[in-house]
Amino acid sequence: MDILRFITAGSVDDGKSTLIGRLLYDSKSILQDQLEVLEKHSKNKNEDGVDLALLTDGLRAEREQGITIDVAYRYFSTAKRKFIIADAPGHVQYTRNMITGASNSDLMVILIDARKGVIEQTRRHSVIASLLQLKKVAVAINKMDMVEYSQDVFEAIKADYSHIAENLGLKEVTYFPISAFNGDNIVSLSSNTDWYEGVSLLDYLEEVRVDQDINKGDRFQVQYVIRPQTEELHDYRGYAGQVTSGKFRTGDRVHILPAGIVTEITSLEVNGSKVQEAFEGQPVIIRVKDDIDISRGDFFTTTEELPQVEKELEGVLCWVDEKTLKPGNKYLIQHHSRVLKAIVKEIDYKINVNTLEQEEVEGEVRLNEIVRIKIKTAQPLVFDDFIKNKKTGSAILVDETSNATVAALIIQ
Repeated sequence: MDILRFITAGSVDDGKSTLIGRLLYDSKSILQDQLEVLEKHSKNKNEDGVDLALLTDGLRAEREQGITIDVAYRYFSTAKRKFIIADAPGHVQYTRNMITGASNSDLMVILIDARKGVIEQTRRHSVIASLLQLKKVAVAINKMDMVEYSQDVFEAIKADYSHIAENLGLKEVTYFPISAFNGDNIVSLSSNTDWYEGVSLLDYLEEVRVDQDINKGDRFQVQYVIRPQTEELHDYRGYAGQVTSGKFRTGDRVHILPAGIVTEITSLEVNGSKVQEAFEGQPVIIRVKDDIDISRGDFFTTTEELPQVEKELEGVLCWVDEKTLKPGNKYLIQHHSRVLKAIVKEIDYKINVNTLEQEEVEGEVRLNEIVRIKIKTAQPLVFDDFIKNKKTGSAILVDETSNATVAALIIQ
């Protein structure tokens, strides 16, 4: 049984948590003791006598305020598929949490309040879906019960969003008229929308085919150098990490980057046993033929599909810090286990999330703005274009003094 990872995105009070609660409740993925607690704490009760949003709003502050603060992951399954859902906050100041959830998702469900239509957060989340190369988007037009299940309202919002999708290159968009509170078109089709000719949201999620992105190139990054220096293992030197993409075999000729030295893999060890191959996602210890200076953050790659090794790179940045960004600011760039000093050389333009046009940056970049930049690092960085390899084509910027994450970077 395969797994679908998806994220719900939308503005505050669009009903993301209620939608997820409805999926869990109607698919009978809630234990009896959970249901009893839910009934006890419910204030905003539906016809079933429960407030479904409480299933995902687990923090006390979230329950008290009726908002989602942190990314909440929930799991459920049907006879056809398993699901991992990321419920992301709708507040603008929590956009960074939404990026975190979206970066690990196969599909985005964007909720739109039928009373409000397309708003700024809708556009912002759609831009992020486009930047993260999410190929399928489900637009759930929620609270249809509050607009009397009007087909005209549904079609108008669908027309508005289709322009955004076209401009952003989101080609596979599916629309659903729903009421998460009442359960219309969530698990089964509703008689309240007899004009709707599509399937329910759950039917779509069960059947949608998401082609797993193939990250090009064989990549392994060293996380730890193992050197026991005991009598039994006097000459042992292994390089521990996870296969980022592709696969490695015993006997492979590999480049050690950024040094550019070529050597040969003599053994691969997984869970203490020698293996002939190690695949993407596997933790492994690699031993090589030559005695080379290899450190944490260095990459192993086979001779095909070599990555770029540069001190200068370009990309799209989503700024997630209260402090502003200016050209010339210095940060740490963290590219998985490699951390380097870096400087933002230029800010080329920013993307207006309302018009989706490129605009000149006047002075500083502020919280949640999305910009195109040029960065220079103190030492060479090993990376791929995000389109070719999402894992080696993404990084974060970290404030040197506070150690806070200030930006998500997509290398292009």
